[in-house]
Amino acid sequence: MYALNLSNVRHTSSMDMSRLQELIFLSCYHRVVCVDDVVSGLLFAMRADAPYRNDNFAWFSRIFDDFLYVDRIVIADASRGLRLGSLLYESLFCYAREHGIARVTCEINVIPSNEASRRFHEKLGFRELGTQWIADGTKQVSLQSAESPFQLSKERACPISNSPS
Repeated sequence: MYALNLSNVRHTSSMDMSRLQELIFLSCYHRVVCVDDVVSGLLFAMRADAPYRNDNFAWFSRIFDDFLYVDRIVIADASRGLRLGSLLYESLFCYAREHGIARVTCEINVIPSNEASRRFHEKLGFRELGTQWIADGTKQVSLQSAESPFQLSKERACPISNSPS
């Protein structure tokens, strides 16, 4: 997980092993996807009441009482096009519905631009609520929110188990 984040740090934020452990601890939802026994995708999300210190999380906390905040979703370059990101988000929206959480939030880099992430999140129903500068004014992010766009029938289960293993 650490190596996957490091390989995509231009679009996320850096973290050491201690920070990784902290994110896992704070996350109500974290999933890792492996392809051929290689960590190829991850998603960490926190609930609104998590004791998480983060400028973007704080921004959402000021306007919403309840939400899931996606701290990061990372897909390995070699696994792009396999729908791993879509599967992770579909599973996250299942989790949100199962726990009565109507809103999922995230941020997308505007400066430096992450156009692929913007397009991906737009397809999932995310819409911009505002922007802010972070990291001592070196990054601008678009603060986004979506209600669950995935409507599951009784015959269709969540794509990634949300039950403890």
